[in-house]
Amino acid sequence: MSQLARLISILTLLKSKRLLTATELSDRYDVSIRTIYRDIRKLEEAGIPVVTIEGRGYSLMEGYTVAPVQFTEKEANAIITAQHLVNKTQDSSFAKDFNDALVKIKSVFRSSIQEKSELLDSKIFVFEPYQEDVPSAALSEIQLAITNFNYIEINYRKADDPNITFRKIEPYTLISTNQKWILIAWCYLRDSYRAFRIDRIQHFKILSETFTDRKFNLQEYYKDDPYDGHH
Repeated sequence: MSQLARLISILTLLKSKRLLTATELSDRYDVSIRTIYRDIRKLEEAGIPVVTIEGRGYSLMEGYTVAPVQFTEKEANAIITAQHLVNKTQDSSFAKDFNDALVKIKSVFRSSIQEKSELLDSKIFVFEPYQEDVPSAALSEIQLAITNFNYIEINYRKADDPNITFRKIEPYTLISTNQKWILIAWCYLRDSYRAFRIDRIQHFKILSETFTDRKFNLQEYYKDDPYDGHH
């Protein structure tokens, strides 16, 4: 266990209102009593009011709480605005994950900010020109595949083409344009980078197998082939 992890763990124990002895802590973390003394000193230096009760142990000063995260009204408004834009996306998995996260974020809004953000929420509308409505539910999974370098297998249907092709791809970059999510990936069928509209992916499977990063560069991709594959 790193020193930082141990300090956080000791602080968590202290916050549970227990009286802790140096011996108990040294046994618990399998470190020397001198190390525990140093840890307590580090907590004190960080401004945490640790009370040493001679012959009995350590506790936190009565009434001490770790200050919650505070959002300004502008920050809260930015989050609410983002929610409206996210909810316009055609990808249900991403919208659900964002809204689940938002519940947690909103739980730390002060009540005055909460009221203002709810007011703003009722006064924001996002209109877009009419377009075909093809929902998808792959975005959250694909984001994980991008950051963990997992291959994806997809069945893909291009626009105006009834045929579905099977592709094995290395996912690299996501672009949002006209409310459509586009994945740029290395395609083994075409042996080059291709752009895939996520709402045209019929089925997909994230493989546990990982690939070596080709260091995809979006600027170079657009320089070489700006419009390829968006359909």
